[in-house]
Amino acid sequence: MEAIEPAYSTTVMLLIAAGAVALLLFLIMKVKLHAFVSLVAVSVLTAIAVGFPLADVPDALMFGFADTIGSVALLVAFGVMLGRLLEVTGGAQVLADSLISRFGEKRAPLALGVAALLFGFPIFFDAGLVVFLPIILTVARRFGGSLLLYALPAAGAFAAMHAMTPPHPGPVAAAEVLGGNIGVTMLVGIPIGVLAWYVGVMLVSRFIGARVFVSVPDVIFGEVKDSHGKSAGDAESGSSESSPAHRPPSFGTVLLLLLVPLVLISFDTVLDTLVTAGALDEGQGWANFLGLLGNTPVALMITVLLSIAVLGRSLGSMKQVTKTLDESLGPICSIILITGAGGMFGGVLELSGIGAALSGSLSDLGISLIFQAFIIATLLRVAQGSATVALTTASGLIAAAVADANLGDFQIALLVVAIAAGATVLSHVNDSGFWLVSRFFGMDEKTTLKTWTVVETTLGLSAFAVAAALWAVV
Repeated sequence: MEAIEPAYSTTVMLLIAAGAVALLLFLIMKVKLHAFVSLVAVSVLTAIAVGFPLADVPDALMFGFADTIGSVALLVAFGVMLGRLLEVTGGAQVLADSLISRFGEKRAPLALGVAALLFGFPIFFDAGLVVFLPIILTVARRFGGSLLLYALPAAGAFAAMHAMTPPHPGPVAAAEVLGGNIGVTMLVGIPIGVLAWYVGVMLVSRFIGARVFVSVPDVIFGEVKDSHGKSAGDAESGSSESSPAHRPPSFGTVLLLLLVPLVLISFDTVLDTLVTAGALDEGQGWANFLGLLGNTPVALMITVLLSIAVLGRSLGSMKQVTKTLDESLGPICSIILITGAGGMFGGVLELSGIGAALSGSLSDLGISLIFQAFIIATLLRVAQGSATVALTTASGLIAAAVADANLGDFQIALLVVAIAAGATVLSHVNDSGFWLVSRFFGMDEKTTLKTWTVVETTLGLSAFAVAAALWAVV
């Protein structure tokens, strides 16, 4: 479905968007209306307010909902199945124990973040978060304290890699639009992304985690934990699921299972990057086959099947394996629906033409090119929610100015980072990723705004600060 022509002036469109966000927060936080119902209701009202023909409103709603839930439902379902198998067989505990023995308790958040940076290089944010979820929750359950101390460094690492470094599609598309070199963009984006993660996520998460307590949710474990991360099913009670009597898998086995989706998904992302860069011809059979294996839901399905074959034997029978997998799906129904509804709201704003209206008013800001890139991407991100749309739209808006400036590949790479930084900040209720993080970590909307939105913003600001500093000296 194509975007409509803006029905009103840019100012009015922005006021409608702001009013929709305010109404949504009021319904969820004050009225306590369920988030899924609130998101759908506000999406309908917003579609009418921005001028969609009434007959087109259902299609506008389905645009964002279907696009989001089509990918999220599969990867969340397969991811939570993998996580549950690792949990009940003791695999997640083995990995957590190995991680802690090598890095120590105090450096556990840093270890999780560094591991997520490595895994996040080829894996998309949402897929990486799903795969890492059992590890994060197991470490948090073992040591207690706020889940945010362990969750934010890992989630922020996936966000940094996804936004700023090829072979992820956003920075690849931006580099292509601006006429830059993808290899140089990668060499520039990786160190800036890592530095921005440490300053904007790792250090900030320590501050937030010490002040905001979030308990371990029941997404993987199937039970609500108390403030110390304990439950009735923990080792003290002799539960067969949380402290299995069988011998747990080895560290190597668990690591291998986690590397399977990493390797498979990297096939797809790396091949897409090579095609975009012109290093590989499109349509080759072997490349298409590897791309299919690397499709995120397919890669996770293969990993789940392999996990059943490797870990399922310790559960006794395929009937017990099926029961375990079935039990894992119940808690995520709400996550999938709310995330899909968040995509619906963002999709309505995207199709409303607010991006086009905002782009027209920002086409010539009369300021430094790198500041212009960051501001445009930020405003587009806040207005319509999608980081990818903000990144690609902002790149297109400044492409002509970049061509006229005759910039080198290094400067173009810095512009890509600046755009990615702007497309990262201020994640809020029109961003489907906001709802994914909120529900995975068991946070209400107010807590998510105080934590995840802040971390995304400090991550983006840190990346932009580094890019702007380098821009000033080249």
